[in-house]
Amino acid sequence: MVEVLISQLPHGEGLPLPSLATPGSAGYDLASAEAGVLESMERRLFRTGLQIAVPPGYECQIRPRSGLALRNGITLPNTPATIDSDYRGELMVALVNLSPTAFEVTRGMRIAQMVVAPIEQVRFQSVERLPASERGEGGFGSTGS
Repeated sequence: MVEVLISQLPHGEGLPLPSLATPGSAGYDLASAEAGVLESMERRLFRTGLQIAVPPGYECQIRPRSGLALRNGITLPNTPATIDSDYRGELMVALVNLSPTAFEVTRGMRIAQMVVAPIEQVRFQSVERLPASERGEGGFGSTGS
């Protein structure tokens, strides 16, 4: 079990800490600490009232909630968003409304989910040529439909 330190800011008081909707859930639901209307095609940051300390060797990913995306067209413009282990500011969720109608976010509404995942540090090595592969330099769509 990975321990993530969390602090609730004054404007987040009374809101639930991130939690799993079911025992098999991968993502912890995040609630909005503020209310606001998200107009059609508008992008906006919503505060969560939370700060976290992700342990070194891990990242926190912020992802859309599938129900909001399917039913209301509400998603994240930068999904998954990454919270680095050295970030200590407030968790903020960038939402975008892809529907033709305005969407109301209420305080306490679950607006995103958070996944804590291990990351690997890598060392890049410059070479003159990369080893060949079956795919080669084929780009988008080059492996079929």
